[in-house]
Order: sequence, then C-alpha cells, then structure tokens
Amino acid sequence: MAEIYKKRIVKLLKHTDYTPLKLAQLAKALGVSSEDYPQFKVAFDQLRQAGHVVMGARNLISLPTISGRIIGTFRGNPRGFGFVTPLEPNSHGDLFVPPDSTAEAMTGDIVAAKVVKKGRRGGQMRYGGKVVEILERAQNKFVGTLLKETVGWIVQPDGTGFVEPISVDDVSAKGARQKDKVVVEILSYPTERYLARGVIVEVLGRAGRYESEIRSIIRQYHLPDEFEDDCIDQARRAADEFDPEDIGSRDDITERVIITIDPADAKDFDDAISLEKDSDGNWVLGVHIADVSCFVPPDSPLDAEARIRGNSVYLPEKTIPMLPEILSNGICSLQPDQTRFVKSVYLTYDNNGKVLSRRFANSVICSRQRLAYKQADKALRGRTKGIKPEVVELLQNMESLSRIIEKRRLKNGMIHLDLSETELVMDKSGRVADVHLADDSYPHTIIEMFMVEANEAVASILDRHNIALMRRIHPEPDSFSMQNLSKLVRALGYSLPRTPDRTSIQELLAAVRGTDSALAVNLVVLRSFEKAQYAPLHIGHFALASNWYCHFTSPIRRYADLLVHRVLECYLQNKLGSASSNEILAEQELAEIGKHITFTEQRAEDAERELQTVLILQMLSNRIGEELDCVITGLAGFGVFAQSLKFGIEGLIAMDNLGPDKWKFNSKTQSIVGLNSGASVHLGRAIKARIVSVNVAARQLNLCPTKPLVEVSVRKRGKTATRKSKKPRTPKRSRGRR
Repeated sequence: MAEIYKKRIVKLLKHTDYTPLKLAQLAKALGVSSEDYPQFKVAFDQLRQAGHVVMGARNLISLPTISGRIIGTFRGNPRGFGFVTPLEPNSHGDLFVPPDSTAEAMTGDIVAAKVVKKGRRGGQMRYGGKVVEILERAQNKFVGTLLKETVGWIVQPDGTGFVEPISVDDVSAKGARQKDKVVVEILSYPTERYLARGVIVEVLGRAGRYESEIRSIIRQYHLPDEFEDDCIDQARRAADEFDPEDIGSRDDITERVIITIDPADAKDFDDAISLEKDSDGNWVLGVHIADVSCFVPPDSPLDAEARIRGNSVYLPEKTIPMLPEILSNGICSLQPDQTRFVKSVYLTYDNNGKVLSRRFANSVICSRQRLAYKQADKALRGRTKGIKPEVVELLQNMESLSRIIEKRRLKNGMIHLDLSETELVMDKSGRVADVHLADDSYPHTIIEMFMVEANEAVASILDRHNIALMRRIHPEPDSFSMQNLSKLVRALGYSLPRTPDRTSIQELLAAVRGTDSALAVNLVVLRSFEKAQYAPLHIGHFALASNWYCHFTSPIRRYADLLVHRVLECYLQNKLGSASSNEILAEQELAEIGKHITFTEQRAEDAERELQTVLILQMLSNRIGEELDCVITGLAGFGVFAQSLKFGIEGLIAMDNLGPDKWKFNSKTQSIVGLNSGASVHLGRAIKARIVSVNVAARQLNLCPTKPLVEVSVRKRGKTATRKSKKPRTPKRSRGRR
C-alpha cells in the first residue's frame, strides 16, 4: 500500500514548481484524507529511512542533492543523446548525456554515470553526465527489418528504444530474406568502433504486411501467445459440464426484456441491460454481468494464466483474449437467445437519478437481442427495422434514464474528456486504406453510464464490510500539477484558477468544445492527471467524482473484475466473515496483483497504439506531399508537434521548417517565438501541414507547414527583415460543435 504513496510523494517533489513543504502541507498537496494519513506517513518514513527524501531546516521536505556518481536507467534519443533516470530520486532529476558520452548504452540499460557540473544559468547549477559503466542490459532480443547494405547484412530495429543497426551473419540459416521482419538476439553489444552483432532467431514475415507487423508488436511487447494445454482442457471441461437448465438457487429472469449493446465486431459480450418501473413508478435498472467466476475457480490453471495476462489485448483486426475463446466467445459470452449465468446489480432511481436502493443477485438470463452501437443509435432516431418493438421501447427508456444519470454525475463533478478515437479501414491485403473517426453516438454514453453506476454500487456495498478489495483508483492531482495546468491554459487565452477544482476544469472543457484549441486543451488536462490504476487503496476515483469505485463489469477481459466477482459471491452467500483465503485475498497480495495488472493494461494500450501508428504510417508513406489539417499539440526545443485531425497521429515540424527566422522555445509563455519577426506558435493553433517524410521503423512522421509562419520581406540596410505570414485557415469541423 505504501508503494503508491511513495511514487506520488517522489513525483510531487520532482515537480519543477515544487518548493519545500512540511509533512502536513505535503499531504494536503497530494489530497491525502485524514483516514489515509497513517498510510501516507508510513510511506514517507520509509522513503526518509532509505535516504530518498530529506527533511531539512524547519522540517521542510525535499529530494537529496545530486551526487558525483549516480546509478540509473538510460533512455536514448534517435538524435544520439540520452538521459539517465536515477534509481534513487534526487533534486536534479534526469541527467542529460551528450552523444559522445553514452558509452553505447541502449534504452532500458542500467548504467553508472559520472555527474559533471556545467555551470550556472538563471541562478541554478546545470549538470550533465557521462556513462562510465553499463551495469545491466535491458534486453538481448530486438525486432527489426533485415536489410542488405554495402557492409553486409544488418537489422534495423523497430521503435525508438534501440535505433542503431545490428550486424548479422548467416541470414540463410533461418531462410530470412531482404526486407523480412525478424527477431535478432544480440551476441555482442555496440562499441565506439563496431556495430552490435546478432543472430536471427525468428523470421516473422515480410515487412509491411499486416501479419508480420502484428507478430512484431507481439514479440516487441512480450504479449502472451497461445494457451497451454491445461488451460484449454479446463475450458473444455467447463463448457462440456455447463448445463443451462441446472440453475440452482439463481433467479430465473429469462423472460425479461434484456439486451446487449457492443461494437459491431465484438464477440465477448460481458454485459446486458434491463430496465423496468416498480410499483412506485421508479426506474429499476438491471446490469447483468457474465458470471465468469463460476467457470474459473481460484488457483486453477485458467486463473493463474488470467492473472499473468491481466487483460485481453485488442489490436487492430486481432484479439489476444485473457480467457480461451471457448469461454470468452462461448459459454461466458451473453449471446442472444442463449441461456447464460450472470451476476445482477439492480439499482432503483428516483426522477432525479438519485439511487434509492441497491440489490445484488446471481441470475440466469436470455438476451432478447444483440445490438451494435450504430444500430442502437439508428433505432433511437426512428430507424427501427429489424429491431423488436419491446427492444425499441427499452432503448428509449435507457436513453431517458442515462441522460438523468449523466446530468447528476456531471453536477457532482464527473469530468469527461473529449478525445476522439480513430478506426482503421483495412483493404483485402491487410493494409490500411483509410482512417475515420470512431463512432461516438449516444448509446456509447448510455452503456458507459450504466457500467459506472454498477461498478460504483458494487464497490460501495463491499466497502461497508471493511474487507480488502481490488479497487480502481484515480488519485486527485497534486496542487503543483494543477498550478502548471493553470499556467498552460492561461497561455492559450483561457481563464482558470491557480489551483483549479473539478468544477473549473468542467467549465474549461465546456468553453473550448468545438474550437481549434479543444484537442490541445483536452490533452493538457489529461496529462495533468495521474493515471488510473488497480490497488486496494481507499482513494476513490477523481475523474468520476466517486468515493468508492472498482471494476466489476468486464470479467471476461479483465482480471480485476474477476477478483471483485469472487468477493461479491462471498457477500451473496453471506460468507464475507468466513471466506477462505483463496476467495478474499490479503491486502498485500492484492497490492502486488494490482501493480502487475496495471502494467499489463498499460502494455496493451501501448501495443495497440504503436501498431495503429505503424499501419497508418505505412499508408502515409505513399502520400508524401499530401496536405493535412492539424492542431499544435506539443512544443519542444527542437520543434513543434502537430496532430492530424483525420489520422489521429502526431508529426514533427522541425524548427528550421517553421519559416525564415530564428525560433526559440519560451517555457514561460509556453510558445515558440521567432526572435526577428515576433511570430509565435502556441498549443491549440490550427495549422495546415504537408507530409515531408515517413520513417516507419522509427515511428516518425515529419511535417512542414503548407505556408511558412513568416515570410522573407525586402532587405533593409543590408539586413533581411521578416514579416508574419497570415495564420493558416482550417475548415471548421462540425463534429462535436453545439
């Protein structure tokens, strides 16, 4: 439990705006409640005893000063330089390492670095570093493309982790050919004079082909592959032994009107919905979730494998399931006209969306109809062909209740970010032919609201019994992150209090909706928040404005939900006080599992994002010179990041390509300024840019403004003056506007 607070303490102390605080002030800055203060104090004491934080004069807390030699993790940059992130935090933070001082370290390596003073600037000492020893290599296998060069065969690694080519011999041993995707194992690491040497251990297919890129991402991220035989055997036995007629003490609600709404290509249907009026005229919402726990007992082979996998992985056109498909797409999936076992949450609402009562049960259902989101949206708009009349009526009632719940949750402080997702359009050969914005019609919100309500209800009832529970936590942002958010937003021309609360953030998001700045502001707000994670800690969920929250509604694809189902089963059986250890886990074990499944969740997101980027870049590599409508989403000392509104990926506009001027990043005004012309570039600015080049292997898209931001004017007294170019005009997007 203390580990989470340790990370939050160190993160706050690393913040550039941090000034030393006393312990109580530190707790307040992190939003620590009086109930959780003892755990916070334990975390701080452990950090102090380990020398990771120091308490100085007047009991002010800070990170220790940087020493002459540090041990840390190396992070390389394609331009040759790198950074060392110290294993033990210090007041300086990451150490910059120039290109001639990296000692050929690779991203992820544990290194020892000598700290070198670079003199003072702005009243502060600047430091640089030199890698003096590589203590531990991060990995010895890489995925890349096999190429024939004049010096021989090389493998150009994918991604940004290790960018230098690897020399390989005897490529015929595995039947590898020019431009094949391969896995190479390092035999000797690079030196100042020689490239790394390796041997090809696996051929994945031709570079650029969809199946090859899928395999590359799976190997690169160490994603799980096929299930072992014992898992398949257990799943088959569960399917063979499943008797839908043997319902035991379950509530039989197969005659109720119950439906599922999912993406068009979904196969694992976790959740189904019913909605009725009680005798008092109140809405009674039924959220029915696949009862995976009755097929996957604790400590079984399937349970062990699901724990390792953590979650299903959804890659473009491919799913790597947490459970074998005989379960995930079979007896656990709430398919229409099939009898299925579920755990039901019944929530009774008044006309204002206030929850009047909660009830939980083991049930058996038979879904009346399966709808895709677009199909449900059409039905709500009056296009009901192929949909049963009772289902249409249910949909209309669902929309009415959802809007009431959404209004109540927004009033209570729920924060909704407007970040559009993209969908790939694949051709028959498996290549991306086009990209379009993903459907975000209101049925998505209906299901989201109902799932959030069910998750909150389960967490609330189990929290009352004071037992260890895998929660979904989203810590409140620290005060310094909020102050930084306020600075960034004010630089964009919007007002925000110095330490914004939920209400002011909601008002900001409403103010930018439909403007050119909307994407940049939503991204800035997202980056100001901490990531949600799994842990048994009583923190609540900041973005949802929820004091108690867990994940319960997707046990087919998330291990956290399966754990919660088992605890809920103990509640339903009135066994919370006497449950065996394999049903309710100890807090420490939950903390370890939570750390792991938080990692697997992030790994899945990163893998999906990178594969999508690769496939889009492959398409754009055939569109050099094409003009894109973009928005500035990032600023750096070497250029501007602009995100394509259509394709959803960022490209880099190098400083030299902004126009004929000397450009400099101004951190105070959060802008890039032309020193001669006075022209400036801010976050959120709409800009038209053309594609200059694409490097798929390095995941790089290089752009150039269609028109320079400044233009050369007449010469005056031997000097060339510049004038501002008119701001590029971007067609307004109707989507998302009021």
